Amino acid sequence: MTKPRVGRRDFLRDIAGSAAAISILPRTSNAQTPAKTVSPKLKFAVIGINHSHINSQVDAVLRGGGELVSVFAKEPDLVDAFVKRFPQAKRAREEKEVLEDKSIQLVLSSGIPVDRAPLGIRVMKHDKDYMSDKPGVTTLAQLAEARKVQAETKRIYSIMYSERFENRATVKAGELVKAGAIGQVIQTIGLGPHRITPASRPEWFWDKAQFGGILCDIGSHQADQFLYFTGSTRADVVSSQIGNVHHSDRPKFEDFGDVMLRGDRGVGYIRVDWFTPDGLSTWGDGRLTILGTDGFIEIRKNVDIGGRPGASHLFIVDNKDTRYIDTKDVVLPYGDQLVADVLNRTETAMSQAHCFLATELMLKAQAQAQTVRFTS
Repeated sequence: MTKPRVGRRDFLRDIAGSAAAISILPRTSNAQTPAKTVSPKLKFAVIGINHSHINSQVDAVLRGGGELVSVFAKEPDLVDAFVKRFPQAKRAREEKEVLEDKSIQLVLSSGIPVDRAPLGIRVMKHDKDYMSDKPGVTTLAQLAEARKVQAETKRIYSIMYSERFENRATVKAGELVKAGAIGQVIQTIGLGPHRITPASRPEWFWDKAQFGGILCDIGSHQADQFLYFTGSTRADVVSSQIGNVHHSDRPKFEDFGDVMLRGDRGVGYIRVDWFTPDGLSTWGDGRLTILGTDGFIEIRKNVDIGGRPGASHLFIVDNKDTRYIDTKDVVLPYGDQLVADVLNRTETAMSQAHCFLATELMLKAQAQAQTVRFTS
């Protein structure tokens, strides 16, 4: 699930908050409380904490049996807030201190998006695995270098596509699709609307060079889900559009984008925007529709505007009936799987090819997008 970017004041508040108030979540959180009884299986660290997604990233690895040992960021106030939330983390004096600690096997980051891939490359060159917040890469040149270094080092470069990994309804939908509940998947439709709240945004939020563009950023979630649910291992961008239709005072920003994709096992449509109105009870009515030959699934990720409380709502329609599936007890497996992959050199959380392809699709969509302009 995507949480909106926040300004430093909000970030400091959020990162130091309780488990029930991590980041700016919908009013009912999808996050699971980290298990207290799991013996540590590996040591991990954090470098770069400019986005409060780092909370769910750390919690996922803690649930999987990781031991958080250190943190480094250039901003002392952000580190202060982080260690209040995670007091077990030792403050590193410089990045090098983390990278050269041979006991650390995995590094997490939610730094400014443009800095994430260069950091991941440095991490892999120090024989460590890497988990980035999305977007994990902001240019095709960065992606080419990340692929090259990953192939050379055989390290894991994982991007936490949290709309799939941290949303129980999406996890459950994966189980249903795998079991053949709606037949062969033909198409996914992913909608990623967000509330903008301008006063809370840091300056880099408004600069495409820093965040990669709206399709690269938010759209990477939907590209991941398209590949996952259709089972596609090859795909192309059919068409894409981007625009800044309502924020002319921020000329380097984009507030709307959409994409059509064609894969070897299905097609997809993606729409992302920054137009969630203040009247909605949460930051965005994120939706995913999965069309199959024998039915369809609709996921309302953050809110059911029909009235059910909380988040992670799943509806399924097949040849027998229409029903709602309660997903509150669904386990989020990404943390356990990633920790196991680090230890066993496997790809159970997500294949490396899938991780990079989801990013590649949105980088290509961003690069070839036509610009939307309306006449007044």
